[in-house]
Amino acid sequence: MDKILVIGAAGQLGSELTRALVDQFGGDQVIATDLRDSASSLFPYCRFEVLDVMNKESLGTLVKKERVTQIYHLAAVLSATGEKNPQFAWTLNMESLLHVLELAKECGLDKIYWPSSIAVFGPSTPKVNTPQFCEKDPNTVYGISKLAGEGWCNYYFEKYGVDVRSLRYPGLIGYKSLPGGGTTDYAVDIYHKAIANQPFTCFLSEDTYLPMMYMPDAIKATLDLMNAPKEAVKIRSSYNLAGMSFSPKEIFESIKKEVPSFQIGFQVDFRQSIADSWPNSIDDSRARADWGWQPSYDLDSMSRDILKHLPTFFPLQS
Repeated sequence: MDKILVIGAAGQLGSELTRALVDQFGGDQVIATDLRDSASSLFPYCRFEVLDVMNKESLGTLVKKERVTQIYHLAAVLSATGEKNPQFAWTLNMESLLHVLELAKECGLDKIYWPSSIAVFGPSTPKVNTPQFCEKDPNTVYGISKLAGEGWCNYYFEKYGVDVRSLRYPGLIGYKSLPGGGTTDYAVDIYHKAIANQPFTCFLSEDTYLPMMYMPDAIKATLDLMNAPKEAVKIRSSYNLAGMSFSPKEIFESIKKEVPSFQIGFQVDFRQSIADSWPNSIDDSRARADWGWQPSYDLDSMSRDILKHLPTFFPLQS
């Protein structure tokens, strides 16, 4: 039977992906891990272990003891946070991935999942319908580490046959956890302010378009890729993935349809230059052709769903 290890399970993506993996494989077959012991309260439905992925020996011991067959490696320092401490971000993002890939090679693990990001693109990348294969010149340490990680993933597949799979996520928007330090996280925080009847101050300009995706679509895409036959996965660096593209002004207008009193202001900061280096929209035709990717949500359907469910998860804000 498959035994699944989720590294960095307490993050925005990890908390929801772990639940989906439990639904697929069962609680006895999934181990959630995080650096903080306090994160255990998030996972009453499966095993939880404290794990520092930078400790290669501890990681290897856990994988071998539990006979892990698949690893979802989600631990990373995100874009805006990484710019505050770039050397730490590079070390954690790169060394942790190499620990996982080397362990997969040594132990013959069945599959590895590692997320990449639209941060691999840069100022010279085509902005509209950014193609799967194009120039990439990231100007953040997060993007540099993700681009290097894509190369390592492809290397371990080509040289050692490690079945590693990856998606270039756009900005991910969900209601089950708080923002995690990414440049696109304004689109998470804005819903919390709307529910709390507070005005929102956006750190990006009103007409900054970025590729975004609602978390249920991101989870679906991840599981679809991991469940696809090996021969269908033709790109081993990372697949482009798209859901929707919108600006802060447009998400504000979408929310106002449900919360007419909502107000917004703009106070642009250093994250604007990060956003300006990223694409406006993404061409994900290879993912659609290779393993049948298709998103389910647009901006308005996402807004309705988040505003309906958010008070259940953060009742003090309602």
